[in-house]
Amino acid sequence: MKRVIVEYAKLTTDILDMLVDKYPDGYDYSDIISFKNAKGETIKAVEVKTEDTVYLVKISFKLEQVMEDYAEDEASFDDNADFDVNDLEAEDNDK
Repeated sequence: MKRVIVEYAKLTTDILDMLVDKYPDGYDYSDIISFKNAKGETIKAVEVKTEDTVYLVKISFKLEQVMEDYAEDEASFDDNADFDVNDLEAEDNDK
C-alpha cells in the first residue's frame, strides 16, 4: 500500500471529502499520528485511506480551517439541493 504525505495547500477535493467524512467534528488527539521525516523533523498528521493509498495529511491550523470551510460549503450546497435553474429562467422571462 502506498503512503503519501499531503500538506493542506495541496489537498484535493477527494482527500477533503474523505477527511470531512472521517472527522466530521474535527480530529482528536488520539487521531494524530506522529513520525519523523527524512530530515529528522517530527511530523504530525491525520490518516485517511483509499483502497490502495494511505494519505497522511499534515496537521496545521490552516488544515482545520480548510476542513471547516469545506464542510460548511458542502452543507450550504446541500441546503440548496431543491434549487432549480429553470425557476430562474422562468422569472427572467416574466420580466
